[in-house]
Amino acid sequence: METKFEQRMEELRLLFEEILNEYLANTQIKPEILSESMQYSLKIGGKRLRPVLMFVTAQMLGGKIQDVSNFALAIEMIHTYSLIHDDLPAMDNDDLRRGKPSNHKQFGEGQAILAGDALLNEAYGLCFEECNKGKSYRMAASVLCKNAGASGMVAGQAADLFWQGREDAGKAEAEFIILNKTAKMIMSAVTIPAYVYDADENIIALLNEFGKNFGFLFQITDDLLDYTGDFEKLGKSVGKDAAERKISSVNLFGKEKSEELADYYSGLCLKILDELPYECSFLQELTTYVRNREA
Repeated sequence: METKFEQRMEELRLLFEEILNEYLANTQIKPEILSESMQYSLKIGGKRLRPVLMFVTAQMLGGKIQDVSNFALAIEMIHTYSLIHDDLPAMDNDDLRRGKPSNHKQFGEGQAILAGDALLNEAYGLCFEECNKGKSYRMAASVLCKNAGASGMVAGQAADLFWQGREDAGKAEAEFIILNKTAKMIMSAVTIPAYVYDADENIIALLNEFGKNFGFLFQITDDLLDYTGDFEKLGKSVGKDAAERKISSVNLFGKEKSEELADYYSGLCLKILDELPYECSFLQELTTYVRNREA
């Protein structure tokens, strides 16, 4: 039997699916192959963690989901484009994503690159539309765009590729990669509603810090799952970090220390939530869920 937390998680995920399907139904993209490849990866599944975080934060701040729905679409499009490109032979070279063929295995490398490019630009188009709503929306759009690019996710991916297999990589390099490749987009998910509602600077700072630590928690548990996880549950290859000598917490510090780090970042997240003057029970349960996840 599902818990209340699981029920709400599923409700929010399904709500995002409705918003996404409505958007796609009203968006005409030609040629058809481009539309198919974009939608293939957008609809391949997943927890929709970033939109869920954005929706929950908006509601926590007293707002409405529709106030941030375009930003939720944008952040998921950016996340999806990053996964398409990440799976390419030039990067992580993964043939599977969520139990199905990666975009480049389904459509070819060229179409996969273009699908990723199109999703990124579609996301920016949504952000530009939101800018017309005023300064607070422009601030929110700016945060997302900066955290997706050379000051965030792209920088993290570049560093990940650069340091792969190198003996001189250490804690500082690993933290840079996690902060930029993973945490910056999660920071965007929880701070965008705060910018939209012109929240107090202290609230934005606390949410930013929560997002950062949640991002570290998520990535470290992801590294642990690559070491101990089950292919059937994960829907992707396991053991690749070690085989390719990637900069992961397990490769650098070992499984036991990585478990301790996951507990540490989980504790930091819960501590920050206690400082927020809002009802944060869902985010508290989500933190615990991510710490203990099996997929």
